[in-house]
Amino acid sequence: MKLIDLVKQHKNRMVMPLMGFPGIQLTETNIKQNLFDGELHFKTIQSLANRFQPDVVFSMMDMTVEASALGLQVQHPLNEAPSVIAHPVKELSDLAQFEDIDFLAGKKLQAFLDTIRFMSKHLDRLSGAYVIGPLSLAGLMIGVTDLALATVDQPALVTNAVELSTKLIQLYAQELTKAGADMICVLEPTAVLLSPRSYRKYCGQAIQTLIAGLDCSSILHVCGDSKHLLKELSQSGAQGLSLDSLVDFRTAIQIIPEDVVYIGNIDPVRIMVNGTTETVTEATHNLLLEMKPYPNAILSTGCDLPPETPLENINALMKTARNFEY
Repeated sequence: MKLIDLVKQHKNRMVMPLMGFPGIQLTETNIKQNLFDGELHFKTIQSLANRFQPDVVFSMMDMTVEASALGLQVQHPLNEAPSVIAHPVKELSDLAQFEDIDFLAGKKLQAFLDTIRFMSKHLDRLSGAYVIGPLSLAGLMIGVTDLALATVDQPALVTNAVELSTKLIQLYAQELTKAGADMICVLEPTAVLLSPRSYRKYCGQAIQTLIAGLDCSSILHVCGDSKHLLKELSQSGAQGLSLDSLVDFRTAIQIIPEDVVYIGNIDPVRIMVNGTTETVTEATHNLLLEMKPYPNAILSTGCDLPPETPLENINALMKTARNFEY
């Protein structure tokens, strides 16, 4: 079923805060443990699902799963999101180092597949999984700053890195679908660095190809201020667009087609981490009021919630949404 049909048949506004990391507060574990242990990861997500009852629950948002599977150096702090610390691709010939890698055998990748299997089997709600976007994976290979420069002086490097990334991400996405993911969200934060023209040249077709190959509901998530790319993002083929809090709802909803679902976008740090329950309640209520005339919208957060997000603030978001008069 398409995401827009799922949204329209839902009795009230669908609510799905992106909240994998805060679950470690409930299971008294750390992020690193969860990312390498599919069953523990599932128990953390299950704890969140049971506590807050969202309509859709996603696994933790780790932007380095595919990079780890490629053998890139990844730093894994105990309670912070992991990050790639070395970018080995400097010229076109460097891409050859990935030709013989058994990509799907990656330890962390396999753990995430296990998590989705557990979620699909044991949760009584829709399960979502993440994949990194082709441009962002290319950015981890090359380095984001060097990637931006390469769009000017090494365009073939960017094109080939994105093409390779697309093929690998497609393999992982297919396995996630087989594991039972109801939705796959493509994370493409590096796109905000591009102009609309550069996005179309280096990123747009790759995302369209990736999304067209998905056998489940598709979402495109872009962190940061993506207002200048809203038209291009709306043409990606994604059934839903998950946008950061820097993008005003009223601006976005005028550009997004009626058959594409807007997803967002309570500020994950200013409101959800640093705000009070009263702040969260007010922000959630105000966004729901703005959404009221539009059936093609899901209430969510602008990005994944940090691990230190107060659980009472997540509860305030959910409570406000459930008690809102639609």
